[in-house]
Amino acid sequence: MENKKIGNYRWGICFLLFVATTINYIDRQVIGLLKPTLESEFHWTEVDYSYIVMCFASMYALGYVIFGGLIDKIGTKIGYTVSVVVWSIAAILHALVKSTIGFGFARGLLGLAESGNFPAGVKAVAEWFPKKERALATGIFNSGTSIGAVVAPLLVPWLLGLYGWKEAFWITGALGFVWLIFWIIYYEIPSRQKRLSKEEYDYIHSDIEEVSEEKQEKLKWTSLLGLKQTWVFIVGKVLTDPVWWFFLFWLPAYFADTFQLDLTKPSPHLAVVYAATTIGSIGGGYLSSHFIKIGWPVLKARKTTLLIVAIVVTPILFAQFATNIWVAVAIISIATAAHQAWSANIFTIVSDIVPKNAVSSVVGIGGMSGSIASTLFPLLVGSLLAYYKQAGNISAGYNILFIVCGCAYFVAWIIIHFLTKNMNKSNN
Repeated sequence: MENKKIGNYRWGICFLLFVATTINYIDRQVIGLLKPTLESEFHWTEVDYSYIVMCFASMYALGYVIFGGLIDKIGTKIGYTVSVVVWSIAAILHALVKSTIGFGFARGLLGLAESGNFPAGVKAVAEWFPKKERALATGIFNSGTSIGAVVAPLLVPWLLGLYGWKEAFWITGALGFVWLIFWIIYYEIPSRQKRLSKEEYDYIHSDIEEVSEEKQEKLKWTSLLGLKQTWVFIVGKVLTDPVWWFFLFWLPAYFADTFQLDLTKPSPHLAVVYAATTIGSIGGGYLSSHFIKIGWPVLKARKTTLLIVAIVVTPILFAQFATNIWVAVAIISIATAAHQAWSANIFTIVSDIVPKNAVSSVVGIGGMSGSIASTLFPLLVGSLLAYYKQAGNISAGYNILFIVCGCAYFVAWIIIHFLTKNMNKSNN
């Protein structure tokens, strides 16, 4: 009854953020799914392809800071629009280029623009949800990363077989423009949204804010880097983002090397792992929101959830003892789901402890830091696996990496705990 009186317009906004994030992950995965076709078409070597991937990764890291500051400056609606327009154009450009350099340029532009998704999404959640609902809303829109990871392997091969590789880029790239129609029509900050009822507006602003959303002074990056709040997010991303990218890019190889999984055929094992991340993202958001609704201080609710997540990740340490592939799938699925629960809450903490006018900037700074760490971590992964592969015991290399993954969240939580230990009670 309460929701009927209050209204649910804010959840429509959350759905828009979820769809955009899904499209974001579909667009970034297309080239990987078309890799065999494009290698044959353009005579790529593995080195050529690695350079194209590096173009995306490096520009994605840079774009986090650019879009983080831009969205705080020009607003969520226009900032998100710019991001989606540019990344959709970049996705379509892949169908028009005719060289490896051209693909590198298109891929770099895609990475630059796609980085605007999370600064805009987290800021939109801060604008549209009270603190007791933010983690759940963030978990829902963040689950688009998982849905995109599942949809792309189904959609792209179908488009390739039906039309061709160019059309696959055209059609997936056009999805962003379709989304923009609904975004432009339905999004505004609550104070300007005429479709919003007074009851829901009051509910959204039920948290006490020191400064109104339209009269806050802009904070410089130098000031933000001096805040413990910023370092909470940086630590949360730098120590755990590389683990997520390890799960994304090396799990198929792990299953192939350890359990002789045939990667040329559809894999229910990988589907289960990535499907579990959706449950983790939404479940992690729900848990901390539940703690707040039953009366816990906001920061205590977030930190307790993060601690639970850190504990849930630790079974990954035992993956090295799995002799059955489905046992390994179960253990790793729990860890990947826990990561997404961590992600939903670490993004939400920014909107809890940072002024609304600086949310996107802090997300940009932390996101860039996490992206840089994720770019460097593969150097360790590659060197470690190459060493043990040459020694004839590649499983030992994966075992060391699983130990790193299992410890990373605890280390991050301990640092975050001490950074937030004496924070002003008003943030709670």
